[in-house]
Parts: sequence; C-alpha cells; structure tokens
Amino acid sequence: MATEPTTEPVGPGRPTAPIALAGDPAATTARVEAAHVAVDDALLARLRSVCADVTVDTAERTEASRDWWPLAMTWALENQVGGLAAAVARPTSPAQVAAVLRLCHEASVPVTPAAGRSGVVGGSIPLHGGVVLDLCGLAGIRAVDETSLVLDVAAGTFGDRLEADLRRDHALTVGHWPQSISLSTVGGWLACRGAGQLSNRYGKVEDMVLGLDVVLADGRTLTTGGHARQAVGPDLNQLFVGSEGTLGVITGARLRVHPAPDTEQRAAYGFASFADGLEACRRILRRGATPAALRLYDAVEADRSWSTGDTTVLLVLDEGDPLLVEAAMAVTAQECHTADRLDDDLVERWHAHRNDVSALEALISRGYVVDTMEVTGRWGALPDIYEAARDAIAAVPGVLAASAHMSHSYADGACLYFTFAGKPSDDPSATEKLTFYERCWDAGTTAVLDRGGSLSHHHGVGVNRARFVSRALGSGGLEVLAAVKHALDPHGILNPGKLGIPSPFGPAHFPPSSIGTETP
Repeated sequence: MATEPTTEPVGPGRPTAPIALAGDPAATTARVEAAHVAVDDALLARLRSVCADVTVDTAERTEASRDWWPLAMTWALENQVGGLAAAVARPTSPAQVAAVLRLCHEASVPVTPAAGRSGVVGGSIPLHGGVVLDLCGLAGIRAVDETSLVLDVAAGTFGDRLEADLRRDHALTVGHWPQSISLSTVGGWLACRGAGQLSNRYGKVEDMVLGLDVVLADGRTLTTGGHARQAVGPDLNQLFVGSEGTLGVITGARLRVHPAPDTEQRAAYGFASFADGLEACRRILRRGATPAALRLYDAVEADRSWSTGDTTVLLVLDEGDPLLVEAAMAVTAQECHTADRLDDDLVERWHAHRNDVSALEALISRGYVVDTMEVTGRWGALPDIYEAARDAIAAVPGVLAASAHMSHSYADGACLYFTFAGKPSDDPSATEKLTFYERCWDAGTTAVLDRGGSLSHHHGVGVNRARFVSRALGSGGLEVLAAVKHALDPHGILNPGKLGIPSPFGPAHFPPSSIGTETP
C-alpha cells in the first residue's frame, strides 16, 4: 500500500511533565542524599551575562529537575523529585552553551544537560544541584543535503516535529520513531544510544549519526565525523553517542536520512511459544531480510493487548521501496510457515497506539510500582534469558505481572523488553515501593547478566543502572571510561553520578535504597 506524508499531530515542542506533583512545587524536596552544590550570586550574574535565560525560580527548577524515571514518578506522589537544581540555564546557541560550561568549569559547579527529559533511568536528574542546562532552545533543521541524504539538525529538536518537517518539506524520513517521539529530542536520542520502533530497517541512532557538534566541559568545541566513511583514528562520534552528557554536550548532529516510504505491508502470526517465535525471527534476519518492525509478544503481553489467549504473537511491518518490501515480507512468510496467520488488524491496533505512554502515570497514581527493562542477547541465549529474567522478576514478592516482548532484531541477536508491575503491600509506603522496585531490578538484571545478556539496549544507564556498570563493562572497562571522563572533564562537572563513573562531588543515594552513584 502507498503511504502518505505523515499527518499525525505534533506535540508541544517542549518537555512534558511525567506526572503531577502532589503539592506546591515551591515546597518540593529532593529525595537524594548527596552533596548539594549551590550557584552563588556572583556566578549567577556571570551566567546571566552569557546566556539568554537563567532562572532560580523554585517551580521552574523543580520541573527541570525531573524526568520520566518511573521510580521518581512515585516520589512525585510525595511531592519529591530525585534531585533539585540550584539554577536552570536555557541557552539559544552553541556559543551560549560553551560560555555556560566555561563558567561552571572554572567554578567547579556541576552541569546536568537536559532537553525533553523523557529518559526513564534518571539520566537527567541533577544529583548534586548545580545547573540544569536546558537545550530545548537549540532547535530546528539547519540544512538538508537531499543528494547525499544528510540532515543537519540542532540537538534540542523534538522528534515528532523533525519528522513532520522532513516529510512535508523534503519527502524524507530519519526513520527513528521511539515511543517517546513527541517527548524526546535528537540530543537525547544520541545521549542514550536510542532506538526507534522501526530500527530493523533504519538502524539505531548510532547507525544514523554521521557527525556531531560537541561542547566540552571547559567550553571548547569540536566537530566530529562528517564523511561517508573515514579512517582517521577511532570514531569520535561513538565516543560521545551514549555518553549521557558525561563527556560533552551535543549541540548538533548530521544524521543519515532516507526517502519517505511509498509502500507499506503488514502481517501478523501466532506461535505456540515465545522460543518458536524467536527462532522464526532469527531465521528471517539470517537470510538478510530486515522488515522495519518485528515485534514478538509473549502470550501474557499479547493477551493483555489483543485478547489472543495463550498465543505468542509476532507483528510485522515493513516500509520503503516496493521491491525490497515485497522481498522482506516474502522471506518473513516463508520463515513463519509453521505459524498461524493472524488478522493483520493486530498490526494496525499496535500502530495506532504505539506512542501512547498514558498507562504509566495511571498505574503509578494508583499505587502500583511499574517499570520496563530492555536488554540484548545473542540468539542462542535469548530463550534462556527470557525465561530466567521473567521468572526471577515474577518471584519477587508483590509482583503481579512480569512479561516481555522482542522489540528490535539484528543478525546476531535481539532486544528483549521486559515489563513488570506490582505492589509490595495493599497500601505501600514510599520506602516499601523503593525497596520492592530495587528487588525487581536486582533480580531481573542479575538473571540477564548471568546468562551473557547486556545491561541496556536503548534506555541507557542514568542513575538506575549505575550500580551494575562495573559488572557489565568489567573493572577494566569502567576504568577506561573513567579515564576518558577525567581527560575530557577534569573537574567532573558534566552530569556527575551517571554511567557508574565515580563523582568528585561524592556519592549519592536514594534512602533507604542502594540505588545511587556508588557501584559494588
């Protein structure tokens, strides 16, 4: 079927609050126990002399200090945020970003880069106060090379607006469509190595990036990459992609784009087990077919969404050149020949609600503890990872549901996306919720790492996963990362307490939990 340019409504182009605070923002307190770095009057005056907008308004600082981390959303019910910034700076140019960083570097004041704040692991929480650097003022398409299919875009550009402008004005697409597309920005995608729902066709964001504009902690600027391929030492793009604002602040990017698709096909299949569905997907990718979306839902998730009983459901969607789409769907049909063909309307039902995030707030507001955990593994290990992690989470007292789907596939493996929900008691306190949450994450993550899986696929590390980084990277890997951090940011001001890197401002904890910046 032919596709038309997107007519989906775009969001507000500014951060969307994850949940309402329970009280007056002026009375909101920080949950974190950590050294808090203030912004004194002298530094505030200097910041205001170089940046378009710097505020110390309590309500604005409170909103700028929180993101979509589900655990922190439970604290909002107690009128708390994870950490609280001392000031918020809103630059409107890379030069202003550089000036703010230079001043904070000289004063050893921490800076937490942020934009859409749609992250779900606490990556934009200012653990040590200081300055939240709001990059939403750096927005818009700067240039499009339609011949070379290269986009130059500012980092604070929201995803839905970028996609709408590209399709309307250039008949192009980035192909990056995360569930958070109206909540997130280009810089955020790059900071956490994000993935969109059509990544099988278009790749993750690290596959899309051709070059970056980066400001270092001391205000120096650099431009990376820019060529189709090159062999001039290590790829500096990949040094900053996934660094979660700890090594430098991304202010702009060159991304590969694609002609907007003119053909789309859909199909749905039912399997007797999750392992059978995984095997079919493995064979599809092994043959070189890359349908834009291969989404395999275990029976629990499928039945919850579509009332399909005990059937594992595979949803397939492809788009692009008609010949390539036809070939990919033909390979898919061949490798799913033992499955039941289901109504293609299942794909439409998923597609119509694929960006809906409203359920999270609804469940948390009713006292439930809810989260997702996305990991990767090799095909040979995935069935075991799936069963072990699901069962480990389900065994935590109070868990009411633990399920998973496969969301992104590659020739060597795939991403499993686990979801859990529960209550530690009928009317749990904030402390009970936090302890329960930590037990779920400890159980699931340990099961995954024990079986050779990764720590994260596209949500990143932030605060929530920091305690696992040493095991995931190995002590040598974390030492190398910390050494790079020290070389680029000797005062440690950039997003301290994230990625498991030791912070010069000291440890941070969310009592009574061990979640924080210290790693075991």
